[in-house]
Amino acid sequence: MVSDHIPFLNSVTDCQIASKWYADSSLVRVSLETLVKTSTHLPPGPQRWLDPGVDGLHWPKITSDSYKAHIAQFASYGEIADPGFQQKPDKAVVVTFVHSVLDCCLDKLPASEWISVPQLPLVDGTSRNKINRFLAECTGGWKAKNHFSGKLILPAIFTNQRQLNKKTERNKKISAIMNSYQAAGADGVWVVDSTLNDQDGSRTFEHTRFPELIHLHEELADALPNGAITVGGPYWGLNLVLWTRGLVMFPAVGMGNSYQYHVPGAVVLSGKSRVALSPLRRWAIASPGLRHWILSVLAIVPPMDLAHNDFSVIAKDFSRLQQPTEGRRQIAQFYKGWFDKFSVLPSTGRALALYQDLSSAYVLGKKLPDLPGEEKTARSPARVAKQLMLNCL
Repeated sequence: MVSDHIPFLNSVTDCQIASKWYADSSLVRVSLETLVKTSTHLPPGPQRWLDPGVDGLHWPKITSDSYKAHIAQFASYGEIADPGFQQKPDKAVVVTFVHSVLDCCLDKLPASEWISVPQLPLVDGTSRNKINRFLAECTGGWKAKNHFSGKLILPAIFTNQRQLNKKTERNKKISAIMNSYQAAGADGVWVVDSTLNDQDGSRTFEHTRFPELIHLHEELADALPNGAITVGGPYWGLNLVLWTRGLVMFPAVGMGNSYQYHVPGAVVLSGKSRVALSPLRRWAIASPGLRHWILSVLAIVPPMDLAHNDFSVIAKDFSRLQQPTEGRRQIAQFYKGWFDKFSVLPSTGRALALYQDLSSAYVLGKKLPDLPGEEKTARSPARVAKQLMLNCL
């Protein structure tokens, strides 16, 4: 059976993890920037969604050498990145850029698959509305000229929670998204808040940030035509909330190391090794302090409790899981099993099932001591599950 999740693949390790646990995906999203490395390692079953990474022109200064080399192959990229040009774009220059980008994409994959519409991330105000509309219009022209038979997916990449937390601001962004959607003749929209790490435990999440992002998806669903493709994430759990509630067709997922979208173009430092604390539906940094915490938990949770066995396995394997790649595999494997619990259910019962699943994790977490200090605002073992649970229904 084909699953709805869409792995985001940017490296060979991502591909290896996807091939082992996510080979039943409907699609995999691949980066044009890293395709030369990943193309021979992609899982053979899923269709491909190719993203050219134009959103990296968001940054005033590109710090990634790899991205610099990638974006420089496209004609007129410098003008597209210029804030002044963005407010007063020359249509002929935009046409040249868009055709350069999309011709390259079309050369890399069958014409029946998916390509992202070139778009810059959304910013406060209207300074990018015109350039994004022009990029979309030129994509529509390219589609007609090339008789493109695949799917065009419009990225809607938010870069500040101010763009989401009030309806008046969301209305402006939805209007801009729909203008680009219609101009491109797009088949779907991919929405992500690139600043959201939904395991962070921030106090604003449960009553403000999560509900307002959900409202955005509800409002966008009302604006889009019936049958439009919708993708949300990657996040850790909010993508599952959106999917189980029927607000996105496809939840985007990470491959064990990133459940947040990072706009390309900036150097991203390697994160700390983490492990999935499966009974709590979250992860934590794989530090010596976490190992001591797990041992203390084993003295609290009764041996007949299924959670006791799960924590015992983590404790036994802890030294191995501290190795970054092994930790990633353990997290990705857990996440796949977590997703599958709901994918086998009728769509009408998924949101309630996720609520009940997170409720169990919350109740367990309330009985346990705080996690080590490196978890910062998410030290409470129950916090991640609680914040997601409160937004399931």
